[in-house]
Amino acid sequence: MLRKIFIAGNWKMNLTLSASLELSAGLRGQIGGVSDVEVAVCPPSVYVQQVAAALKDTNIGVGAQNVYHKDKGAFTGEISTGMLLDIGAKYVILGHSERRHILHETNEDVNLKTLAVLASGLTPIVCVGELLAEREAGTTEAVVRDQFEGSFADVSASDMKRSVIAYEPVWAIGTGKVATPDQAEEVHVFVRSLIEKKYGKEVAESVRIQYGGSVNDENAKEILAKSNVDGALVGGASLKVEPFVKIVKSA
Repeated sequence: MLRKIFIAGNWKMNLTLSASLELSAGLRGQIGGVSDVEVAVCPPSVYVQQVAAALKDTNIGVGAQNVYHKDKGAFTGEISTGMLLDIGAKYVILGHSERRHILHETNEDVNLKTLAVLASGLTPIVCVGELLAEREAGTTEAVVRDQFEGSFADVSASDMKRSVIAYEPVWAIGTGKVATPDQAEEVHVFVRSLIEKKYGKEVAESVRIQYGGSVNDENAKEILAKSNVDGALVGGASLKVEPFVKIVKSA
């Protein structure tokens, strides 16, 4: 099955409003009309509305980096799926390693958010990945399996088909280290096997699995050439126009 490559930029807690709009303008001018690759950027939540407006009428979607699982209520500091839809978001990154390991989100937390995002019509980008110690201990598959099964508990087959998974080895995020294309492919094949076991081959062949972890304009082409790597979740290289454009064009 032909899966459309999906390149998403995770801006994390970076940039000012003016810098966000400058970056958006540059992307609009160079890849705003790209149609053979799905492209999205995920700015800090306080800038989602302005970035969405700046990228209106382009093929670049806008997402958020997190959301809460309740529709509304006394949850100070949180944002809901309805709020994100209201300001033009299409995607939400969930379960990023920084939220799992710095902010101590559990698989159960990620699952509640995944179910809420799917119910709202937004597209979840659910992250999984192992720590360096876990890879060295040979437990990569056990860790990824646990995160996949926990994060996607009670998700229907139809909702699974429109979900995106990002494999991000924690040891490669922001470190300059990167999994080799073969290492990335190996885990992507494993993740697809988990999907197939739970949902069947048709669903497994339709779900896109991105790679994330120090992806840049120099290594993206080789990583994206792997048959089970369906895109990239890009961190630092998404903060400047030229590297991100090169990654999109390499896809």
